[in-house]
Amino acid sequence: MLADQDKDPFEERLAAALHETGGGFDTDRTALAARGAVRGRRKRFVRRAAVAGGTASVVLACVGGALVLRPGGTATEAVPSSPTASAEPKPSATAPPATAKQMIGTLKKLLPKGDFSEERGRGTEPTDDLKVAAPYAGLVFDDGHGAAAVEVSVGRVQPGSTEARQATQCPDRVYTPYDACRTSRLADSSVVTVLQRYEYPDRRVDTKLWTAELVTPTGQHISVSEWNAAAEKDKPVTRTDPPLDPAQLTRLAAAKEWRTVADALPEPLPEPELPGSALHARTDLLALLPKGLKVTDKSSDDGDFAYAVVDDGKGRSLVQVNVQTDMLDAAGDLFGSGSETLPDGTRVAVKQGPGDRGHQVMWTVDTLRADGRRVVISAFNAGTQNEPATREAPALTIAQMRTMALDARWWSGS
Repeated sequence: MLADQDKDPFEERLAAALHETGGGFDTDRTALAARGAVRGRRKRFVRRAAVAGGTASVVLACVGGALVLRPGGTATEAVPSSPTASAEPKPSATAPPATAKQMIGTLKKLLPKGDFSEERGRGTEPTDDLKVAAPYAGLVFDDGHGAAAVEVSVGRVQPGSTEARQATQCPDRVYTPYDACRTSRLADSSVVTVLQRYEYPDRRVDTKLWTAELVTPTGQHISVSEWNAAAEKDKPVTRTDPPLDPAQLTRLAAAKEWRTVADALPEPLPEPELPGSALHARTDLLALLPKGLKVTDKSSDDGDFAYAVVDDGKGRSLVQVNVQTDMLDAAGDLFGSGSETLPDGTRVAVKQGPGDRGHQVMWTVDTLRADGRRVVISAFNAGTQNEPATREAPALTIAQMRTMALDARWWSGS
């Protein structure tokens, strides 16, 4: 993101999402689209850029790779529903503003000795529309062993919120394979997670991405990223590993200078109730799976997105589900020719074809009830999106997936 850091965070997220779905992606577009409706709880792009007080949103929804972009969203999707949550964030007076030059200077001071180039940054000053964008500093650092991109961004989250908790969780290996991930608690009770992964999950190139995500007890959020190349994408690998080891990454994220910057940011908005909070997709998915399947892996939490990796004795198969509401305005994009309309008005679309990686088979059953409630289930002939096929076809038949998607259980808790 070093090349795009002068963008508004929302534009950055949208550009990244479109890039990911356009072919140069590093996470499959089907999973991205399904997880887009989780409204940020599985954030890949907004982890380092939060819009303060903004109401813009993009809802990603797809069936078998057909992407729907819905600008604006609805009140239940992106706009906090309570009067308190919809107010502008309150300015903080506990610290002076930080300039872009100061952000870059701080990063250079905290890094080991070496050469610096391609310096970029943004401070805490309000933008032209009087909003405070996420401050960051990025540069190319060379300690004598190869040029490497390094980036730090600073934000604030509500202490104890879902966002704060998930910022420091190790990712799910089904969607994000990695070499190592460790979460630890510092002496001041800050929580930091150091993740050692690759820029591309399928390792089409050996660009490594190592990150440290730190959240303090008061909600200061510092994110550090480094690569073993001069840019996160489209630059050759210059060294075996990024320049900072996990201990150094932790120290950089924990530096007191970043907390001072965080204190100059507006107070985060109260956490709105997420639309999937009354849904139990994981529980329902596990309950509705056909008999005779062994579950070898599953989602770690409930909500409106879930997955399970199942095995019928012929190889592992990934099954994922997304449960959404208020999707009638996307019906025309999701259910075209060949779709079916049931007597109660429910629309059903079935797609069987290659997976996003090309070497897999993906089957999808998408259903939309007359009141806008949607359940879409996809099954694959591999245990993850980042490995070769393990079997000829998914472990579930289209008929089984259809029965599951049309079951009323998905809405029993809503």
